[in-house]
Amino acid sequence: MKPATRLTVFAIVVLAAILLWSTLAAQKAKCNVCVSYRNARNCAHASAETEKEAARSAQTTACGPIAHGMAESIECDNVPPASVDCTT
Repeated sequence: MKPATRLTVFAIVVLAAILLWSTLAAQKAKCNVCVSYRNARNCAHASAETEKEAARSAQTTACGPIAHGMAESIECDNVPPASVDCTT
């Protein structure tokens, strides 16, 4: 393998490691949220920098399979969750 190729591969691996580390380091809060909407219930988990962001993301994910269309998705996102369990 040529030295230039080795250097390129090494640089790509280092960049990927830095991106992975910085992404995972920002995920400080984890939440599990359950949503009841129109006689359906679904739970999802998410992680983010703050508990509020993680809970919001988990609720949006939980609403995905039980809401049909944009109007129902927005409505489901605004329903108070049935349960929220967050850790930091």
